[in-house]
Amino acid sequence: MKRITITLDDSLLAEIDSHMEVCGATNRSEAIRDLVARSLSPKAPRDAQCIGVASYALDPGMRDLGLKVPKVRQDHHNRVAAALSVPVDHSSSLEVTVLKGPVGDVEAIANTLFLERGVKHGRLTLVPLAEDGTAHSHGDGHMHRHLQIADRF
Repeated sequence: MKRITITLDDSLLAEIDSHMEVCGATNRSEAIRDLVARSLSPKAPRDAQCIGVASYALDPGMRDLGLKVPKVRQDHHNRVAAALSVPVDHSSSLEVTVLKGPVGDVEAIANTLFLERGVKHGRLTLVPLAEDGTAHSHGDGHMHRHLQIADRF
């Protein structure tokens, strides 16, 4: 690792110190490395394998969103790994949809969800996957490989 020196104003340093508390970093270098790594993540190739976590808020009663959102997920059942709906109040819920597959497909499905009228605060987080190089069996003779979490796309 290389050592660098940076100059920060007091308010930015206070934000980094707050980030340290939230993320669990034990020193400012760890916190700054975390922030830089997150902000410099390269654009994922559209054909790269990933797990995507789409989160968004909505009013299920608005324009039948309570029917439309599950329909989008059902239309892409081969890419949807899980879905969760958390009621927030009488007229809104927080939705989480876990998607899997190529980045291009995952982004397209998430954008379809986010573009529905009444959906707010849509965010997609991509987790890169890589195929494990070693094929193995679990005693049944069926050879296969697993996808594993990768450090970067």
